[in-house]
Amino acid sequence: MNIRNIAILLTLSGAAAVYGQDPEGAAKHEVGLTLGGLFNAGRSGASTKLELGPGTALQANYGYRLFERTNYSLYGEVHFLANPQRQVSSQDQTLTRDVATIFVTPGVRLKLFPRKAIAPYVAVGGGYAAFEQSTTSLNGKPNGASRELSRGAFDYGGGVDVRFWKFVGLRAEVRDFYTGSPAYNSAAFRGGQHNIVAGGGLVLRFR
Repeated sequence: MNIRNIAILLTLSGAAAVYGQDPEGAAKHEVGLTLGGLFNAGRSGASTKLELGPGTALQANYGYRLFERTNYSLYGEVHFLANPQRQVSSQDQTLTRDVATIFVTPGVRLKLFPRKAIAPYVAVGGGYAAFEQSTTSLNGKPNGASRELSRGAFDYGGGVDVRFWKFVGLRAEVRDFYTGSPAYNSAAFRGGQHNIVAGGGLVLRFR
């Protein structure tokens, strides 16, 4: 987590201590476990194009409630996403064959109507993206790109929590992780890349 994110969380925590009073018995901790899918991502370079295919997204989210009012609550969160493989397709057969991904993004989440049966929310954060490129290119030859690469990541999105049973809820959400580019073995692809994921699963709440 960078210095700016730490400062924001400390400021919000201080505001909560002064102005916010938590309802008695309310759960402070949330753990979300969701399964999702990453959408296709098309990229255009100076002389070629590629498409990074869809992939499975295994996600975990920890949220700590900083404070709660009648109509909203604010959480600090850490979101984790892992994808084992996304296939690359292109007419340029020298490009990286596939890419695996890990995102870790601390941030904040604003939830509306937290005591209702259905509670929508928005979230924003920033952190770390790790890419692992294939050892071979699309033509089957050894891949000249770096095996592993680290980039910055910025994520934003929203979703909805639904009460299900006691401390167990249901969650559906969409997020976009905007990151630096993986190593595609071509200087034609630079700049940022959108990684959009939609998923759903369970959320566990406890004190």
